[in-house]
Formats: sequence, structure tokens, C-alpha cells
Amino acid sequence: MRIDELFGRVRPTISFEFYPTQNAAGAETLFQTIHQLQALKPDFISITRTGGGTQQTLELTLRIQRELGIRTMSHLTCLHHNQEEMHAHLETLWDGGVRNVLALRGDPENGQLVFKAPKNGFAYANELAGFVAARHDFCIGVAGYPEGHPQCLNPTRDIETLKAKIDAGARFIITQLFFDNTDFFRWRDACRAAGITVPILAGVIPIENVAQIKRFVTRCGAKIPQELLLTLEAVEADPAAVYDVGIGHAIAQCQELLAEGTEGLHFYTLNKSKATAHICAELSR
Repeated sequence: MRIDELFGRVRPTISFEFYPTQNAAGAETLFQTIHQLQALKPDFISITRTGGGTQQTLELTLRIQRELGIRTMSHLTCLHHNQEEMHAHLETLWDGGVRNVLALRGDPENGQLVFKAPKNGFAYANELAGFVAARHDFCIGVAGYPEGHPQCLNPTRDIETLKAKIDAGARFIITQLFFDNTDFFRWRDACRAAGITVPILAGVIPIENVAQIKRFVTRCGAKIPQELLLTLEAVEADPAAVYDVGIGHAIAQCQELLAEGTEGLHFYTLNKSKATAHICAELSR
């Protein structure tokens, strides 16, 4: 059930990301969405850590692994956890049959600009990745930023930071969302030139709501290409038209990524199934 067992095949990986909900009714609706997308035969499913905390991520990850039998990856962040707590969390995942984790630093809280590591915790994702690698034989993924991490203003330093995570034990990279493949290809080439050889999975998000996607890119440091932005804003009041534009862009983006040898596509589903299913159906034609 390890993700790194998938690499090296003829076809690229397809994976879906979800986030835990805040109540029982929402959790059940989410589980049904995941069950519906199971028909697309994703190679793995990723569960984020949200404001609700690590426990919800843990519970959803274990349930998917147990009831649906899909390779599942749990997000780990340096937020709030000292080493003892992280060790206990890893033991629970391992005992539950989960073999895949995504090691992240996490964003500073409450609008702060500087991340504060917990006492006896982890300040950087490479520290967390190294800690995980020393405990069990987890398959560790890490995050990459084709347009640069929003808190790192030097592209060279950003790639050096990424390589430190690989050297600490990571087996693959999942990128932050992006809309311009040129940025991805340029960044991928720079990673390879820096000696980063692990598979890089491209993060793709279907645009279904203009205001929502503007909030996302503001937080994560991505950009919307001018032509795409103008097209979206011209139809912003028409949800069906926004959907058509967003899905059309995502399909074309994925087709080019696959044609250029991208090792995998990682879909940020926003806990919905329609757009992701639509894109995957077009790609399989």
C-alpha cells in the first residue's frame, strides 16, 4: 500500500485530496463523495490537516484505509506537536495499516508572518521528514512550489530547501496548485538540475468559483494567468459558464502535463466529485 510502489509504471499516477469536515453529517457526506470517486480507481487519496486538528485527519485516513481499501496518505504538520506526540501519532497510523504520510511545516497561525516551532517540536518539514523516516518505513511525500514558496523570496534557496526534505527521506513531491504549465516545467527542470530525482506530481485544482479561487491563490502565492483571469471574470455571475471555463482549462492543462512526461496528477477536489470526475473522464478518452 506504499505510494512509491506505483512509480516506474507506464501510466502516471492519479490522486485526489480531501479535507476533514467539522461535524458528523459533513463527514458522512464527504465519505460518500470519496466512495463515488473510488470508481475512478485513484492510485491514492490524500487527507489534509485542517483547522479542526490532527485527530480528524487521523480518523478519516484510517476509515478510508479500513473501509475502502484505497492507498491513503495522511498529512502531518509541525504545528502544535512535540516529538512525543508525533511519535504516538505515527504509531497509530502504522498500526492502522497506513504507510504513507505527507510531511509539511504548516503555515504560521493567526495571520503571523513567522512560524513558531512548538517546544521540543519541529521548525521545518525536513526535520519532520527525518523524524518520520527514523521511526517506521513510511513512504514520505513533501510539498513543492513551482512558483516559489510565498515565504521564500529566493528561488535557489527554495529548491535547496526542497532538496533538504528529499535528503531527509522523502520519496516524492506533490506541488502546490498552479495554472501555468510553463512555471511548472521551468521549476521541474531546475529541480532536476539541483539533483532532485524523485517523482514530482503536479497539483491541479478545477476552478468552479471565481471568488474562491482568488482567495486560494492569495494565500498560497500562486497566480492566475491574465487571459484565464479575464475570461473567468467576464462570466463570474454565471456558475455554469465559470464551470465550463475552469474545467476546460484544467483538461488542457492536464493533457499538456501528461504529454510532457509528468509522473502524476494530484487533484485538489475541495471535497467535491463532479469536476474531478469530468476531468478524469476526458483524460481517459
